[in-house]
Formats: sequence, C-alpha cells, structure tokens
Amino acid sequence: MTPKSPRDALEAEARRLGFDRIGVTTPDALARTGRDGDLHRWLAEGHQGEMAWLAETAARRADPRVLWAQTRAIVMVAQNYGPESDSLALLEARDRGLIAAYARMKDYHDVMKGRLKMLAQWTASRLHCDVKVFVDTAPVMEKPLAQAAGLGWQGKHTNLVSREFGSWLFLGALFTTAPLPADRSEEDHCGTCRRCLDICPTNAFPAPYRLDARRCLAYLSIEYGGVIPPEFRVAMGNRIYGCDDCLAVCPWNKWAQASHDTKLAERLDLTAPALADLATLDDAAFRTRFAGTPIKRIGRDRFLRNVAIAIGNSGNVSLLPAVERLLDDESPLVRGMAVWAYRRLSPDPLAAADQRLSAELDGEVREEWHRPID
Repeated sequence: MTPKSPRDALEAEARRLGFDRIGVTTPDALARTGRDGDLHRWLAEGHQGEMAWLAETAARRADPRVLWAQTRAIVMVAQNYGPESDSLALLEARDRGLIAAYARMKDYHDVMKGRLKMLAQWTASRLHCDVKVFVDTAPVMEKPLAQAAGLGWQGKHTNLVSREFGSWLFLGALFTTAPLPADRSEEDHCGTCRRCLDICPTNAFPAPYRLDARRCLAYLSIEYGGVIPPEFRVAMGNRIYGCDDCLAVCPWNKWAQASHDTKLAERLDLTAPALADLATLDDAAFRTRFAGTPIKRIGRDRFLRNVAIAIGNSGNVSLLPAVERLLDDESPLVRGMAVWAYRRLSPDPLAAADQRLSAELDGEVREEWHRPID
C-alpha cells in the first residue's frame, strides 16, 4: 500500500477522533482574499454593538500571524451538529421557549476543544512541529478561514454553508508550524437566493453578506446585557436563547443530516421547555439546569429577561401568574421585562399599573409602566 501523505494521515486521525471534515489553508489567507479589510469596515460601521473585544483584538483577527508568528499552516476542522428538531416549527409553540439548535446540547467548546487537543498531540508527535488550538476562544476568524480551507462558503447570512452539511457546522482551528499543503478554497454557491435575508425578523442584514449585530436576535438575546430595545421585543417571539431562522431556511440544508455524535445529542429538556417552568428559576436552579451548556454563560438574569419577553409574546393569559412573580424579582432587568410582559397579557393593564406604581420602583421599571404597549 502507498503510505499516506502527512495531510491524508492528519485527516484520517481527525475523522477517527470524530470530526466530520478538515481543510488546510495558509496564515495569509485573509489578506489574500480581502477578508481582513471586510473586518475593519464592519467594525468602522459599529455593527459589532457592545462586543468591544472584537475591535480590541482586530489586528490579531485580521492576520493569524499576529496571533502566532510561527504559523505556517492552519488546519480547520468541522463538526456536524444538524438538529433533530425543526427550529422554524418550534416558533409556533408560543407557550414554550425556543433555544438555538447549537445550545440544545452539551457545550460544543468542551467537545471540540477536547478532540482538537488530541489531534494537536498527534500532529506534534507525527509531524514534529509546534501546534496551537482554538475553538471560538481566541481572536480567530473561523468562517473565512474555513472557506479558504475548502470546508464551505460564507453565505449571505455571513455563516458558513456546506454542500454536505448545510448550515450546521461547528468550527475549530489548529495552527501549526508544519508546512502542510493548502486545500482549494470553496466557491460561493448562494446564487440569487436570499431566503436567509428575507426571513430575518428584525432586518439585521443591511446588505447580503453583511450583518448588523445590533439588530440580530442572536446578539440581543445572548451577547447584549441590557434592556432589549422595545422595537425588537415582539420580533423575538418565543426565542429565549439565540435565533436559527437564517440558518434553518437555507435550501442547502436539504443535504444536511442530523448529528449522530452522542456527545452532541440534543437534550430533550432543552427542546421547547415550558415558559412557566423557566420563569420560576432562581440562580441556583438556573445553574443546575443549564450546567454544561452554552446557556449557562449568559447568567440567570439575562436569561429570565428573555423568558419574560417570550411570555409577553405568548398571548396566553394563563401565564400571567408566572410573569406576576417576576414583577418582584431582585433583578431590575427581569422586573422591567416582566412589566412589559404583564401589560401585554393583563386584561386591565392600566389598573395594574396604578397598583404597581404605588410601590417604590426603580427608574427602568417605572419607564416600562409608562411606555406605550406594543
């Protein structure tokens, strides 16, 4: 038998560890394709919102050699996380919360990082090189690097799309000093399709291939720590963590398959959990329920903020007792959104407002009582 090349041997080991695809590119890929300039323009337009770290680390994001000067090749790995449940169908379950597909399972950072470390050990030992691994925890532009490595292309929704796995791929990066040959970059196959742009409930795409995070429900429900602006609350529907709309509607998903990786299996308790149950969570219960998942990192108060908004959008008056309890929550963030939800569901919101305003309320909550009902 012909001995495998280092590149082929690396791919075989990656697949043995559980990765679905790998591709190799060079550290100058972003500069060659102009994606470094795209990053700087996006930041200049302020589309990163409150994610200040993106601007602070822009130099390292734009050029992997600034992150690690010795890098000679970048191995991009991909893991399929195709969901069992239909996120678009779950939007109709208004008394239940919708969690983005990637968060309805064990935290992918832990799964991917563990496998990447084993792949790094194998690479260092077999190829006699130095390595570094990253899984969304360092200033690495995974998606354009993955496109340069041939794993897919960044669609009009700015996420990676694969002809084999659709929109459902986790990405990781292995930087190495080994001079591995680069794979061919993937071409754009979006064509004239704009389903991902048209389905966005908040018009977060000012143009194809450009995302204004400040209008994105994934950003607002996860990264944004303040009071959700009134103009986006109704659009949130029952989304309590993230938004899959632009991913789920992509026609390339017809080739996708549900993940069979047992470490990335969808948890039944995270598929459309009852809003009434979630509204009762204190901090300890929140930490216990979401331990080991990406949801835990946003904290209980931000999560209950989202739950309160979903209750307000439910149209279900039987949820009034659940949101009533949140009117006295210790967190002003939760109380403010509970006021909004209560006023949308209450048959007599003005009488309720008079009663609540007789108590001492902080400024944010008082503003919600006086704000016109959507």
